[in-house]
Amino acid sequence: SKPAWNGWGAGISNSRMQSGAAAKLTDAQIPNLKLKWAFGFPGANAVYGQPTVVAGRVFVGVDSGYVYSIDAATGCVYWSFRADDGVRSAVSVGQSRDFPRARSFAPTLTVTTEMARDQGLVYFGDLKANVYAVNATTGAQVWKVHMDPHPSARITGATQLFEDKLYVPVASLEEAAAVDPNYQCCTFRGSVSALDAFTGRKIWQTYIIPDAPKAVGRNAKGTQLFAPSGAGVWNAPTIDPKRRALYVGTGDAYSEPAAKTTDSIMALALDTGKVLWSVQDTANDAWVVACLRDTKENCPKDAGPDYDFGSSPMLVDLRNGKSLLICAQKSGYVYAHDPDQKGKLIWKTANFSKPPEATGQTVWGGTTDNSAAYFGLNSGGIVSLALDNGERRWFSDIKPAQGRKGGHDAAISSIPGYVISGGWDGVLRILSTRDGKVVWSFDMAKEFKTVNGITAKGGSMGSAGPTIADGMIFAGAGYPGVQNGVNGNVLLAFSAQ
Repeated sequence: SKPAWNGWGAGISNSRMQSGAAAKLTDAQIPNLKLKWAFGFPGANAVYGQPTVVAGRVFVGVDSGYVYSIDAATGCVYWSFRADDGVRSAVSVGQSRDFPRARSFAPTLTVTTEMARDQGLVYFGDLKANVYAVNATTGAQVWKVHMDPHPSARITGATQLFEDKLYVPVASLEEAAAVDPNYQCCTFRGSVSALDAFTGRKIWQTYIIPDAPKAVGRNAKGTQLFAPSGAGVWNAPTIDPKRRALYVGTGDAYSEPAAKTTDSIMALALDTGKVLWSVQDTANDAWVVACLRDTKENCPKDAGPDYDFGSSPMLVDLRNGKSLLICAQKSGYVYAHDPDQKGKLIWKTANFSKPPEATGQTVWGGTTDNSAAYFGLNSGGIVSLALDNGERRWFSDIKPAQGRKGGHDAAISSIPGYVISGGWDGVLRILSTRDGKVVWSFDMAKEFKTVNGITAKGGSMGSAGPTIADGMIFAGAGYPGVQNGVNGNVLLAFSAQ
């Protein structure tokens, strides 16, 4: 019954907006927020995962592969579970009711029915494309499913839980493997799957590119090439119960010609995985990391700009009764698509920066309070856009802490009246949604005394955003490779109490 931030977007619409009743932070408390506790992750070099808050516990994963269950009030740890590889997605938490039915489908469950009955289940993916369900109370593994046999497959986007089904996006790092001119580029295809939440049984799987890759020639080194490929799904699926649909943004192609479903917003049927519609916002975007290197043998001849959709579409309801999908792309453009008109484009913003930096301009996503949408920009600053037409309401030009890299790649979050953002510079900031003025800030790029006695330091926020629940704000500080290679390994909890 306690206030929660469950999963990536604080709800199935992925708005990343916490209600006032759940946030429990008043205007008077915001300027008085103070660090309540810090938790150090042993052996970690990056805090990849986003904190999930459910039932007074915080669940979060790190690059070492460990997922932790931590008391939200004190920072004391209940349990830790080690996955096969790093966990950078947010955790989803659900009930494990009807567990006897699960046993009949999956007799190889690793814990007994008695251990799991009436307990919550915690779901997450790792960087080897495994999905796990573990007992929320004990941390014992209930089931594990390998989602894709491709050696480069990984799960970066959070799973989404709805109606006893777990929806899983799959992406890959094959773009990086293609740097090697002897690598047979490329054969991965992004996908979304629906699993039975109690057993892990696969109900359906839909590949973003419907056609399997085939041999299409050789590169200058004589290495066999394949196409089509790419279209990884880096973001958490958005659920639309009214239209019985699931929405995702897709990545670029790795081989040319780029498939029509790359760099697109797609709608899949919740119950079957059937593609309902797909709208491509950037065509002919075939790109791999080799395009940035001297070894360009696997770089497509007409290389694209690498304009993935890294962030989840945000489903919003306007005051006129219409709905929109607000979608931010690495290009710096934000698009509004109509889910009632097969994704018809309603508006598109101007590019926030020309050209955007190589890592993208709007990468991991924004937030919306159903009157405006807010996005952090890689080039620095935060922008507010009107939902009905995409016009700029305000822009806050945020200067980084002295001597540090600026920008806001990490997803931002909101509560009524405020947006909360963690920057490349390691500073956590709260801005007014009225005018974009910073009303509170905290420098996380320093060493902390931790409740568990682990030596810990903070740093940048680079993908996962801050989460808010029950009068507290939680932020993992320590995204790698930003501030002169200085990483971090700390979870910080703030409160006005």
